Amino acid sequence: MRIIVVGCGRVGSVLARSLSKAGHAVSVIEIDQAACEKATRQKGFSVIHGDGRNQKILEQAGVKDADVVAAVTGSDEHNLTICQLAKKNFRVQRTVGRLNEPDNERLFAQEGVDVPVDTSRIIAKIIEGEVSFSDLINLMSFKRGKLAIVRLDLPQDSPVISKRVREIQFPADSVLVSIVRREEVIVPKGETQLNPGDDIIAITAVGNEAALLNLLVGRS
Repeated sequence: MRIIVVGCGRVGSVLARSLSKAGHAVSVIEIDQAACEKATRQKGFSVIHGDGRNQKILEQAGVKDADVVAAVTGSDEHNLTICQLAKKNFRVQRTVGRLNEPDNERLFAQEGVDVPVDTSRIIAKIIEGEVSFSDLINLMSFKRGKLAIVRLDLPQDSPVISKRVREIQFPADSVLVSIVRREEVIVPKGETQLNPGDDIIAITAVGNEAALLNLLVGRS
């Protein structure tokens, strides 16, 4: 994919490196001169010095051919403006906006940002997941709040232990995405068997989390 990352602080820098290593064509826009020069020394992605709210700068970064624009600056106002420009003026299919203030999540969704990312909530939920292994953790909602990525660790008494994926009747609009088993990442297939302690990542329609929890853990 062709991806534009606006903002190259710690979040943007890590994001750009990760996406580049995954084989995506990444362009970074950074308004701060010092941060821009630091980013330029990194390999794997191009860097443009400028304001991501400027249409000419977005065009210079290749927004007309971009599949995704991710605005991850330290300003929610800037991130929202950048996503709106990308979506409305350049018809970018997918926009991602970093939330620095969690209360702005609804505003981002209402204004058409496809993926409002509240990093503080994600980190908090991951921490909770490490403490309470049987709890369902809602990591992130997307598609304007209609879908959610969730994770959970299967307890010993899970009703799906030793079952194959094809034998499990998942709730409507839910799909198993991956299984992390010790150091191994497994892309589940029909014959894949679920084991105690498996770290499950799934996508489900918002509102189906309780049904998914009941299915995999045995309680809601």
